[in-house]
Amino acid sequence: MLVKYRIILTAAVLNLCWLASCDNAGAIIDTNQAINARNWSYVNRIKVPFVIDDLNSSYELYINLRHTGDYRYSNIFLRIHTRSPNGKVLSERKEFRLALPDGQWLGTGTGNLYQYQLPLTENYQFAQKGQYVIEIEQNMRDNPLKEITDVGLRIKKNN
Repeated sequence: MLVKYRIILTAAVLNLCWLASCDNAGAIIDTNQAINARNWSYVNRIKVPFVIDDLNSSYELYINLRHTGDYRYSNIFLRIHTRSPNGKVLSERKEFRLALPDGQWLGTGTGNLYQYQLPLTENYQFAQKGQYVIEIEQNMRDNPLKEITDVGLRIKKNN
């Protein structure tokens, strides 16, 4: 029981350190959602609403991802669904590499947690003002996908 509390306390401290160290300059959103019991199922889409009011600027979009050292794969496939203000939905499947061929994690980590800001889109210009919703869905063969702890989105406005 003591080990369980120690793990929870360590995860909480790491989460606070990660949030405190994030560079939010220019970020219009930087959010993460915890994955219940580190088991991310297909139906558990991460939904992130945000508002775009400047069509003259370009934006950088990143997927925030955190997993434990027990994650079984060196990559992750995600389906990204973007709903624009007019209701149109664009979906795409993306693969992100998380480890080198020798198994070394590419993310930054402390203890047993590794975190990433995976580039989704660079210099993107939104076509419409208004509210968008991005949904992030795991698209691996395993359901649920084990050892994913947090998933989120960061959008940074370029100057």
